[in-house]
Amino acid sequence: MMNLVLLSGGSGKRLWPLSNDIRSKQFIKLFRREDGSYESMVQRVYRQIREVDPEAAVTIATSKSQVSSIHNQLGEDVGVCVEPCRRDTFPAIALAAACLHDRKGVSEDEIVVVCPVDPYVDPDYFKALGRLAELAGNGGANLYLMGIEPAYPSEKYGYIIPQGKDAISSVKTFKEKPDAETAKRYIEEGALWNGGVFAFRLGYVLEIARRLIGFADYEELYDRYETLNKISFDYAVVEQEPEIQVMRFGGKWKDLGTWNTLTEEMSEPVLGQAMYNETCENINVINELNVPVLCMGLKNVIVSASAEGILVSDKEQSSYIKPFVDRIGQRVMFAEKSWGSFTVLDVEEGSVTIKVTLSPGHKMNYHSHGCRDEVWTVISGDGRTIVDGMEEIVHPGDVVTMQAGCKHTVIADTELKLIEVQLGGEISVHDKQKYEFPT
Repeated sequence: MMNLVLLSGGSGKRLWPLSNDIRSKQFIKLFRREDGSYESMVQRVYRQIREVDPEAAVTIATSKSQVSSIHNQLGEDVGVCVEPCRRDTFPAIALAAACLHDRKGVSEDEIVVVCPVDPYVDPDYFKALGRLAELAGNGGANLYLMGIEPAYPSEKYGYIIPQGKDAISSVKTFKEKPDAETAKRYIEEGALWNGGVFAFRLGYVLEIARRLIGFADYEELYDRYETLNKISFDYAVVEQEPEIQVMRFGGKWKDLGTWNTLTEEMSEPVLGQAMYNETCENINVINELNVPVLCMGLKNVIVSASAEGILVSDKEQSSYIKPFVDRIGQRVMFAEKSWGSFTVLDVEEGSVTIKVTLSPGHKMNYHSHGCRDEVWTVISGDGRTIVDGMEEIVHPGDVVTMQAGCKHTVIADTELKLIEVQLGGEISVHDKQKYEFPT
């Protein structure tokens, strides 16, 4: 059985407006399944892992803000190691290692494989992860990496320079992200892309983490997490380790981190309500709004529309979106939660209007707000509300009012949709007090 840690991070800015601080790229449903529905990168990767190794023990290391999206898309049973805040990959892997050992009882002698949650790969990638785990269990090195055979001289990736050109080789050195000319020279020397895949004995990383951070157990590391320095696993561990080997991987591997690379893998040019005429060439339209989009005479263009905003960009230029998105100070307008999803419809001084969709059998936390009143209007489905301990059945057209300080929740018996109006002088996502669910 393989112990696999998937690193789920990202700030969600390079695929704006479909992504945001909660909904990073791995949660956007763009890939068509055989049944015609769509899946996200994290759903695709998780499905592939289960198809290759149904018994794999999978833990997703992620920030608090992404936990609800993970449970929404993968179910409540998926293993999650929650980071209190973002501190880069070394603290994240250290916390996951401590969680595996102290919370899940994994032996220090067990092999753990760490990889990103969102590579665009075929199943042979996950078979290769299994071989990498076997190498780490039987080989003489302390750390094993998977190096990706480069498809072109990329400036986006770091490079691993192996000692030789065998399938498995000792590592000579590492190189930072280069310019295109330098990348070409690296490839001529036999360099591999660093795909962020590491395999090691669990005790190896725990020993390094305890030495560099100084903690007794998982609970202490979690409590101190916000005080840790931000540092990558590559800097803290990989580049300091003399006994390290790399295994070549020549199968399909893509990092779909920009609109340009992502649209290359879309199975159709249009998702959502959109039309284009015969003068358009090489365009992609992704529309999550309930309004039509019409494109005419566009060439090599991406159009993306969501509650967060609208992007119209030349495909090549779309790679340079992040500095502009950094200037946008807008609140999160769409998010998936463990119980369903919400979309912000309107923001005014003193009020926010939201459309809430709860999945059948799910419920919100039992909670209150100190600074705002709320009004729920049920628009479809059946369910129940609990307000200050009193349960009421609700149907379409029912209105429920909660004053500030009032404890409340809603339970969906079928898919339940409601309009939530928040009213108050200080409306904040942080104004929320959670309670034990009433029995």
